[in-house]
Amino acid sequence: MIEGILLGLENIIQPIHLLILLLALFVGFLGGALPGISGTMLVIILLPISYGLGPIPAFILLTTIYAASVFSGLISAILFRTPGTPEAVATVLDGYPMTQKGLAGKALGIGIFSSAMGGIIGTLFLITLTPLLAAFALNFSSPEYFALAVLGLTVVVSLSGGKLILGFIGVAFGLFIASVGMDPLSGSQRFTFDSLYLVSGIDFIPVLIGLFAISEVMRRSKEDHTIKQEMKKVKTKVFDKEIISRVKYTILRSSLLGMSVGILPGVGATTAAMLSYSEATRWSKNPEQFGTGVPEGIAAPESGNNAAAMGAMVPLLSLGIPGSATTAVILGAFIMHGLQPGPMLMTNEPSLVYTIFIALLLVNVLIIVFAKPFISLFSKIMKVPYTALGPFIIIFCIIGTYAVRNSVFDIWIMLLFGIIGYYFDKLKFPLAAIILGVVLGPIAEVEFRRALLMSNGDITIFLTRPISATLIGLAVLALLVPLISALMKKKKV
Repeated sequence: MIEGILLGLENIIQPIHLLILLLALFVGFLGGALPGISGTMLVIILLPISYGLGPIPAFILLTTIYAASVFSGLISAILFRTPGTPEAVATVLDGYPMTQKGLAGKALGIGIFSSAMGGIIGTLFLITLTPLLAAFALNFSSPEYFALAVLGLTVVVSLSGGKLILGFIGVAFGLFIASVGMDPLSGSQRFTFDSLYLVSGIDFIPVLIGLFAISEVMRRSKEDHTIKQEMKKVKTKVFDKEIISRVKYTILRSSLLGMSVGILPGVGATTAAMLSYSEATRWSKNPEQFGTGVPEGIAAPESGNNAAAMGAMVPLLSLGIPGSATTAVILGAFIMHGLQPGPMLMTNEPSLVYTIFIALLLVNVLIIVFAKPFISLFSKIMKVPYTALGPFIIIFCIIGTYAVRNSVFDIWIMLLFGIIGYYFDKLKFPLAAIILGVVLGPIAEVEFRRALLMSNGDITIFLTRPISATLIGLAVLALLVPLISALMKKKKV
């Protein structure tokens, strides 16, 4: 591990890598702070650009944006009662009341310090736990990988917003998209309808950009994103000894809780923030003060959500299971670069993995350094209307989609899925479920067929091997628990 950390440090201090990290830090700050632009959207938009980079600079870019955007959602949440990201929803509850009392600088300082501490604690656990989990997973063969992919697909339970049937339909649709093109084992054509454009399959990038970025621009273009309040000059104080002494145990407790929640596939940083806030209320001697502007009400969700964002990287890197919608996009980026996240990634690409670790650790440290200057700049950026930003986003999406395969057909696919995503979003359809099917579908299919070849067609191989049987059992349990709880609630009614 020490050798890997030194290797990661050696990579990250290269001038080009440091420059990419700093640029990505600013872009992530911007994406999280501006209502209407999320970190997930920015990762998706920059995915094609990362394709032209080597693996190390590409993943420095994507993971830095991911970490920075989770933090910066608190800025607009505290100042304008408008969370820049879903993870900052709980921060509004006490952050904005502090602003109303004239304590915006104090609230921002608490948020910056808590976010950085939560992220650092989360990253330290990420560095420690990922190799241990990956070492265990080295015992995996095709049956275990198939079972792991099935377990990953059950994340749809968490990402479907309570609409399990829609989640299953989304996964099925994603699996169908993934099956278009050449059969990975036999080489025969599937669902190509004699079209040369479909022989190589439907690429992951245009589907992803269309479903999330284009549909989001279409939806946001009909909303009013102008901030009604005028942003006044705010003096932010990060290191307030009295405040730090007051919230230090809240930060530690929330970071550990957030990390634990983040490791669970599909739960996400938003849930971690809400749980951290509720636990801070439970542990408080004055719970009635929460919601009126108390430091703990900012420290808890911010340390929790940043730790959870780092925690979501643990199952992604060690097992290849995305912990959230954004990490599902990053999983797609690995596959796009010809890499398969999972136990072999630590063995085959230790330099890349430890560079990601060090980059995430450095990002969370730099949050403390650059947050204050960014907040000053943010007052000027807020004057740009979304009607001006939206067209630029679409232009970047078109250029990025075309650049991956130099295909105009991919642009049409992107626009088609943009329309599909727009109307699916109106129906509250879980778009992340489609992405899960597209990303994990090929892995599940190939490993399933290889496992059957190993057993001469005996399907019981998945149940006779202890690890695969356990993983399939967990997948079944993940699907049955919400169904049973829903039935129990109906009986009580």
